Order: sequence, then structure tokens, then C-alpha cells
Amino acid sequence: MNTTEEIQKAYEVIQNGGIILYPTDTVWGIGCDATNPEAVAKIYKLKQRAETQSMIVLMNGEKMMYNVFKDIPEVAWQIIDLSENPTTLVLDKPRNVAPNLIAPDNTLGIRIVKEPFCFKLMEKMKKPLVSTSANISGQPTPKSFKEISPEIIKGVDYVVNLHREKITAKSSTIIKLTNDSQVKVIRK
Repeated sequence: MNTTEEIQKAYEVIQNGGIILYPTDTVWGIGCDATNPEAVAKIYKLKQRAETQSMIVLMNGEKMMYNVFKDIPEVAWQIIDLSENPTTLVLDKPRNVAPNLIAPDNTLGIRIVKEPFCFKLMEKMKKPLVSTSANISGQPTPKSFKEISPEIIKGVDYVVNLHREKITAKSSTIIKLTNDSQVKVIRK
């Protein structure tokens, strides 16, 4: 299948409340519509992860970010513009996403992606996409499709047939930014 067909298939699954296994700009991820709490709950269950452990959300640009965050610190745009590697930002007071994605401290981790499959899928969805590593909670993050456990592959509604041979470099850097201008690097 080509990228356009894969985007259409993934879109249809997500529109019906399903979860997908897909390549991101970092590692293989499990994802769903970030505004659908039932789909988000399916991912927590599959990963055997407590809902207090938040997951990140991918976005494809400024418009989507402003739909989720009313206030975005100026430094966030600087980090996005200057980052050479994929960078996840944890921002305050998200809205318009599934409540079970929001961390207990009222924050949400987001990453702007340029990777064509993810970008175009979100463009079609007109919504952000959940992205969490394709592993059972506590297990190592798979560095390639071959390392993903059969339990994860069988547990999703669709496996995207792209970039299966790709080995990922590493997970994204995570930086927490608060509306009162505090910056904290959580993962390099």
C-alpha cells in the first residue's frame, strides 16, 4: 500500500473509535483520536498503564496547538523553531482533548510533527493524535517494528504498513513549560 491508502485506512479506523500502531518521527507508536476518551482508555488498557501516567499528543501545527491551549508561552515557539531533534513540550491547561489524557497537574505533552504520514493523517482528522510507545508499560521501548510484542500488534485495530524496516534513533526530548515561564528538561 502507498502512504495515501495507509492514511485513509488509519483515518477510517480512528473515526470509528479504533486504535492504530503506526510509525512516528521517533519510535513506533500506538495512537487514536486525542478527543475520544473511550479510544484513549483502550490504549491505557492495552499498555497496562495507569491513567495517571499521561501520554503525549501529536499535532501538525500552530492552529491545532491553539485549539488545545489558550495560552502558549513564547518560548514554546522558539523551542519548536530551534529544535533539531523531535521535542515534546509539556504545557499547562489543555482543553478540547479527552480528559483521560490530561495529567493530574493539568498539563499535556505535545509534539509538532513534520513526518509525512502523521502530518497528513492529522490534516485529514482535523484533530490531534495520541502517541505512546508501542510497548506494555514498564517494558523497553521497541527500536524497530520487529521488536514490538505480538500482544501489542494483536491488541490494536490496525497496523500501518509503512516504514517497518526503519530503526529509530531515540525517543523525543521532553521539556516542561509553565505559563509562568518556568522551563524544566524532563528527558534529554
